[in-house]
Formats: sequence, structure tokens, C-alpha cells
Amino acid sequence: MKKVVVHPERCLGCMQCMIACATAHSQSKTLLTAISETPLPKPRAHIGVGLYGEGFPNRCRHCDPAPCLLACLPGAMFRDSETETILIDPDRCVNCATCAMACPFGVIRYHEDAAAPPGKAIAVKCDNCLERRKQGLIPACVEICKSGALTFEEPSEAMKRKTDEVARSMSVVGGSLSVVRGPLQLTTDN
Repeated sequence: MKKVVVHPERCLGCMQCMIACATAHSQSKTLLTAISETPLPKPRAHIGVGLYGEGFPNRCRHCDPAPCLLACLPGAMFRDSETETILIDPDRCVNCATCAMACPFGVIRYHEDAAAPPGKAIAVKCDNCLERRKQGLIPACVEICKSGALTFEEPSEAMKRKTDEVARSMSVVGGSLSVVRGPLQLTTDN
């Protein structure tokens, strides 16, 4: 099953994924009108800043097992068996934050959302753009990402491609391992 795969080394930190995500989860589905909606739509994907100022696209991994799901005291979180997506029932969420404390990636936020009863802050996280996917579209963050930091593919294909990239960047000649491309020129003799 296809999933959103994060390639942090490709992230430019442009934050377009955050804008696309908020727009996709707005009532109007268009940026021009979404910015004046109440409640203001907010992204479910977030760009973090690394040690050297580089961007890191952070979003829910829909873990299995999911610490947030296991920690949810009122049972507001559940896994959609068809899409393997962890979702939140806004009517059951009591804003207790146990899911956010359990999430190892820090991707759960609390705020008002169009899906929640008016004036109620709830847990909000990536839903893999299920509404868009039902329309035959890919997740909004992937569609907007021009650097390829976010892709929608089979995880096994992404892992194979990364393995092949690493293999092509290395060369073993005469018992020495050398980096063919990259910032370092590493040579080790056996």
C-alpha cells in the first residue's frame, strides 16, 4: 500500500507542504478563501529546523503499533483498517494530550478544527488526505513538494531506491572503499 515517504535530505524548508496541507483541510479547499475561515485551517505537516538550519518535513507516520492510539484514554483515536491510517474522532477527543505525550515524533497539535464542534480544541494530526485520496488524488503535501522531500509510494520501493543510491555512491577498488560522490572522500584500506 502506498504511503507518504519522507526524504529529509531533499527538504528545502520552503514550507509549501504546510500551506497545501492547511488548504486541503480547510472548508473551501482554496488558499484565497481558506485564510479568512473560522477556525483558521492549520497544517498537519510541520517543517522543523535541523542543527545546521536545514528543513525537516515532519508528519505522522501512522505507526504500527501506534503509541498515540494506545495512549488515547477516551478512545478517540482509531486505525482505519482499509488505509492503515490513524484517525481521530473529534466528538470523543477530550483534549487530554496523552496522545501527544506518547507520540515519538511530536506531530500531534491541539486547536480548533472545522471537523470539531465549534469552539472545541481537539487533537489534530495527519489523516493521509483521505478525502483527497477518495477523489483519486495524492496527499496535498506530496503534490506540492517539488524537491521530492515527500513522495507517495510503496515504502519497499523507496527503501530499494535509497539502497541503490548508496551502493552507486560507493566503490570498492583494490580492497579500498571510496566514496564516489558526496562531500567526503573516504578511503579505508584493509
